[in-house]
Amino acid sequence: MTTGSAGLAPARGVDWRWLEAAVRTAWRSCREWPCEQGGLDGSWTAMPRVATHTPVPTLHAIAIARSFTFQTMQKWGVTDRADDVAAVVTELLTNALRHALPQAEMAAGTLSPWPIKVGLLHPGSHVVCAIADPSTQVPELREPDWHDESGRGLLVVAALSDHWGSCAAPDEQGKVVWGAFMTTSRPY
Repeated sequence: MTTGSAGLAPARGVDWRWLEAAVRTAWRSCREWPCEQGGLDGSWTAMPRVATHTPVPTLHAIAIARSFTFQTMQKWGVTDRADDVAAVVTELLTNALRHALPQAEMAAGTLSPWPIKVGLLHPGSHVVCAIADPSTQVPELREPDWHDESGRGLLVVAALSDHWGSCAAPDEQGKVVWGAFMTTSRPY
């Protein structure tokens, strides 16, 4: 987990451009995101809290990411939407593991050249969760048939988050899928 000593980030040497790209896209999508929180032009009025995690694609990756999410939100004092954020992290990470990494790579337990990353960002009135993966395929919300055993993950993401979307990773090596959540907790 990456947080500064005061809970603020980015810490020196931490690559969070991929997460900032998602936040810029979220900022444009969230009409109620207060302008004073900044972020769109790269300037922040107060540095947002940032936590990142790079899961190893194993069977326990999702449980570890959920724990990371709950612990981070608890540490930040932003617990009113913790269940929703953790559920969205679960769905997005599941999609990344299932669709973004080649099956042979997952079976071998090796990391992709561009690993999947989980990020949380809290600039004030919103929490943004984002998952970066090596695939450039844009996620599409679809209505699965009633007998389909999968395909409902993005419906869950859309239902639980206030806004969601995706953007290209800054280096054009994949994408970032994000969900934004308004929160009533104000730890600042």
